[in-house]
Amino acid sequence: MTTWQLVRIIAGCFTLLSLALGIPGSPIFVSSWWLAFTAFVGANLLQSGFTRWCLMESILRKLGVPAGN
Repeated sequence: MTTWQLVRIIAGCFTLLSLALGIPGSPIFVSSWWLAFTAFVGANLLQSGFTRWCLMESILRKLGVPAGN
C-alpha cells in the first residue's frame, strides 16, 4: 500500500471510531467530546486538500511506506 491509501484508511477508521465513542446512542459511547476528534480529522483532511501537505503522510513516509502518486 502507498501513503495516500493508508492516510484515507486511517482517517476513515479514526472518524468511525470517534463517532462510535461520541454518539450517545452507540453501545461503546464514552463522551460527546470524542466528536471534537471527528471534527479534527475532518479539518485536517480539508486542510490537506488545499495545501497538499498531510502530517500523517509525512509520518508514514518516515516509517518507510512508499509514497503514492
